[in-house]
Amino acid sequence: MAYMELNIPKRTIMTPGPVEVDPRVLRAMSYPVLGQFDPAFTKLMNEVMEMQRAVFQTNNRWTFPIDGTSRAGNEALLASIIEPGDLVFIPIYGRFGHLLAEICERYGANVHSIQCPWGEVFDPQVVIKEMKKISPKIVAIVHGETSTGRMQPLAEIGKACREQNILLVVDAVASIGGVDVKTDEWHIDGIIGGTQKCLSVPSGMAPISFNDRIEKIILERKKVEAGIATEEDRLYNRTCLAITSNYFDLGMLMDYWSPRRLNHHTEATSMIYALHEGLRLVLEEGLENRFFRHMFHEKALTAGVEAMGLKLFGDAHHKLPCVTCIDIPSGVDGESVRNMLLEEFSIEMASSFGPLHGKIWRIGTMGYSCRKENVLAVLGGLEAVLIRHKVRVNRGEALQAALDVYAAEAKKTIAY
Repeated sequence: MAYMELNIPKRTIMTPGPVEVDPRVLRAMSYPVLGQFDPAFTKLMNEVMEMQRAVFQTNNRWTFPIDGTSRAGNEALLASIIEPGDLVFIPIYGRFGHLLAEICERYGANVHSIQCPWGEVFDPQVVIKEMKKISPKIVAIVHGETSTGRMQPLAEIGKACREQNILLVVDAVASIGGVDVKTDEWHIDGIIGGTQKCLSVPSGMAPISFNDRIEKIILERKKVEAGIATEEDRLYNRTCLAITSNYFDLGMLMDYWSPRRLNHHTEATSMIYALHEGLRLVLEEGLENRFFRHMFHEKALTAGVEAMGLKLFGDAHHKLPCVTCIDIPSGVDGESVRNMLLEEFSIEMASSFGPLHGKIWRIGTMGYSCRKENVLAVLGGLEAVLIRHKVRVNRGEALQAALDVYAAEAKKTIAY
């Protein structure tokens, strides 16, 4: 059978991930492949580590990507510090808190969780009170929960974790590169980012960072693997069980990303090029400018959605700036609307999971997708599709409201 050459349709991707890849990143991926120990390539590896530190706002030595999707980063970090029986506390306020719980359970942790309604976040004092009550080894929590479009405040929780000598592991997959994430200032011990969201790099890498508190655990486990653990090591490490995963063993990956360059796997060369360029573009734009851009286009989008007559979902005070959730109007088939938007306008927006499936739409304004033309396109397309579905909307108002936001900002810029 003869297969045709790829012919990929052009889409405007307005989901909470993946998002449109910056053309400069795509160009970087087309460069010739280098050997993984070629000095030209190891120089790029070092630069990726340096740029990740800047984006994560950390001085951690160990800041590098895991080859795999964001979930690979979550698993690598948690698998490398969990011993069977460890108490891990996970406050769950959406789909990806449940994912953290599943990963921890698979590595033998005793998971304790609390939950709040989807669309809300936790008062930090509720989390801190529970921490004091149960004294976990690890608190694992999502920073930006894309399933609900909410963002959990972490500064107080991180401070309390450090005071109580609890490790704080944060899933910042949806927030890194799009909103302010202060790894060191918030006392985050281990953090996972994502490439396919605000960094506008294809899915396939998970930037992570961890501090010396986590490094200490990993090095103790390496001693066990090497058979050189002392009695003091065993007392410190309790069960002294080695990590079961080879691919996600951070101890081995630290050797690979260190100047020793001990072989662990064949590095995904073209993805390193992509991540290098994606990080470079973030820093070229500037973190504060980038955070402002995400909030600015969110403002235009939400103004348009509300002017259309639709209702925004969730706690407005803790909204994740790069994800906007919209209540599906009563009696409307949400999937039919999404399908028509894709078929007629080549625009993709997302549904959600679990208790919110069929109840909300999610529009992502992330990274390269976070642009004026995309915001106007999704508002215009959504209005047209809703009219075709017999939904009463305020015709023409959505685009005008968004344009008002853009015009007001243009006037401020000219005045300045």
